[in-house]
Amino acid sequence: MSRISLKHVSVDIPIFNSQGRSLKKTLMGVATGGRIGLTEKGKTVVRSLDDISFVISPHERIGLLGHNGAGKSTLLRVLGKVYVPTSGDVVIEGKIGSLIDISLGIDTEATGVENIYLRAALLGIPKNKVDAELDSLIEFTQLGEFINMPVRTYSTGMHMRLAFGVSTMISPDILLMDEWLSVGDQQFQSLAEQRLNKLIERSNILVIASHSRQLIEKCCTRVLWLEHGQLKMDGKPEVVCPLYFR
Repeated sequence: MSRISLKHVSVDIPIFNSQGRSLKKTLMGVATGGRIGLTEKGKTVVRSLDDISFVISPHERIGLLGHNGAGKSTLLRVLGKVYVPTSGDVVIEGKIGSLIDISLGIDTEATGVENIYLRAALLGIPKNKVDAELDSLIEFTQLGEFINMPVRTYSTGMHMRLAFGVSTMISPDILLMDEWLSVGDQQFQSLAEQRLNKLIERSNILVIASHSRQLIEKCCTRVLWLEHGQLKMDGKPEVVCPLYFR
């Protein structure tokens, strides 16, 4: 059964070459984010997450709120096992799927079809599953004959449609997302939302960072409000959202 538990988790990000920067620039760069500090060796660090504790149970849909630099992306990377906490304990039970960087692993010199198999392999999707879903995936991307062309010939929108299509083939226990994905025109966005909703339904736990009140209230059962790397509030959307968005 899927489960996430964080106990007193902190993440310190080192600031290299900080001695060569003015104090003003250093302060401005992290003014809306974590807290500046020094290690015992005198190195400058920013505490991106500060003593975070919570438990996420099966079937919960978690929304992460907070201004830019509040620690949302850092928290997602901790949950995705990209960042190792400086201190504290993290326990994650279940297969993780991440839509934080959907273009990771895309080779611009390879064709669309080749990239489908490449990206799928990086996501741990079996080749036989890709074979079975290839035609429907190509139809979904609406790339037509461009699917056999190098990705470097694609527009930004075409590139995103390809990356989005293959990334949403995953079937994770825990789904991590950073903002709602915007790909293509309004008609395609509707198709993309339908595909994304099916992915969310297949997952056991959802954690999504967003600035959209409508999205949080529509999709989430619980909200974690981060501020300066700390957990300011943990509650239901109808309680947290009016306080955050006022």
